Amino acid sequence: MDEEKSIFSFSFAHEAEKQNDCNQVDEHQKDVDAGALFVLKSKGSWVHCGYHLTTSIVAPPLLSLPFAFTFLGWTAGILFLVIAAVVTFYNYNLISLVLEHHANQGRRMLRFRDMARDILGPPWGRFLVGPIQFALCFCVVVACILLGGQCMKTIYLLSNPNGSMKLYEFIVVFGCFMLILAQMPSFHSLRHINLVSLILCLAYSACAIAGSIYIGYSSKGPKKDYSIKGNTESRIFGAFNAMSIIATAYGNGIVPEIQATLAPPVKGKMFKGLCICYAVIIVTFFGAAISGYWAFGNQAEGLILTNFMDSNGKPLVPKWFIYMTNIFTIAQLAAVGVVYLQPTNEVLEQAFSDPKSPEFSQRNVVPRLILRSLSTAIGTVIAAMLPFFGDINSLIGAFGLMPLDFILPPVFFNLTFRPSKKTPIFWLNVSIAVVFSIVGAIAAVAAVRQIVLDAKTYQLFANL
Repeated sequence: MDEEKSIFSFSFAHEAEKQNDCNQVDEHQKDVDAGALFVLKSKGSWVHCGYHLTTSIVAPPLLSLPFAFTFLGWTAGILFLVIAAVVTFYNYNLISLVLEHHANQGRRMLRFRDMARDILGPPWGRFLVGPIQFALCFCVVVACILLGGQCMKTIYLLSNPNGSMKLYEFIVVFGCFMLILAQMPSFHSLRHINLVSLILCLAYSACAIAGSIYIGYSSKGPKKDYSIKGNTESRIFGAFNAMSIIATAYGNGIVPEIQATLAPPVKGKMFKGLCICYAVIIVTFFGAAISGYWAFGNQAEGLILTNFMDSNGKPLVPKWFIYMTNIFTIAQLAAVGVVYLQPTNEVLEQAFSDPKSPEFSQRNVVPRLILRSLSTAIGTVIAAMLPFFGDINSLIGAFGLMPLDFILPPVFFNLTFRPSKKTPIFWLNVSIAVVFSIVGAIAAVAAVRQIVLDAKTYQLFANL
């Protein structure tokens, strides 16, 4: 019983060691709440939390899971998919417990960088975790805009095979759609959009599964080959690249921001929200990965929807089916992109808004309109210039989601609650942090290596 208390009660010795940092935190607390006043509103229920979590995790990168399997094969692919599910569910709950604990101590944390600053020290939040999260979220926005443009182009070419419109034109169109949604005033105001997003992710996942099974049984489908291509070096780096892709699929990177939308008391609400999210994950991730790899084997593309058309551009499933699947995907991509714009919005509005003025006053609305439009426009330009979704996907996982979702949560928990070194939970957390630090470092090298290998095919504003 004493041991349990040591795990789940705050260490006063640790508090004494961190006294200087805590004083600094207290000085910043008003600024923290003021800076997030308009973006993060604590009014949501655990059901709303489930919507936000599902939109931020169950997104179109899940359609890359069959491609990840081409580097891992059946056994390793399914094994890592299960491990990533268990570890992320566990880690997200650790983050929730740490956030609840510090809130009860009078230090409310609304963002990842707040957690790093308060637990690890101010330099960690300012110079490492904050920039990583900001870059991660903005890269996800870029990837969503890019993928949205690619889906729109697919629909266009199906209806007009000889059409002359280029990929970057569709990216701009989708970026304009995102720009409108980006003006939603707060994270909480996205709850209804994210409910629709949850339905959409189930819809396009069901389409991906059904389409894969249909083609797998069809005589038009490719010959099934589950061997792993390449020499030993390529297979090793490919395996770690695949782990990075799977990490990206499970990644979140904004759990503190989502928990900040919950109305107090928050105890237990995050766990219920995660249960909603992971129920959807089990159906969509495993269904899409297994059916896609079964149907296409080592010919699975970076986006499984690409396999629904043969090398000559002829559809292997009815055209209406491809239209429907891509429309579902486009609609959800917009919701995902807007969710990951929230940390960017919060940073910009902390710098340029006036918390003393009403939220919808001219003083706050004008800067918000300009800054959100500018950030969306920059993301659109980057997506149009660098339309290489597969490489971006693995890079995001290696440099952003591995640290935030796999390494930092157990570190935060151990430093906050100071569990005894004799307890299993201490060594479990240490093991997770160490193992995924190694995997993340190698995956980062593998991602950069793949970009170097593909560099000869890169071209600004490429019409892929």
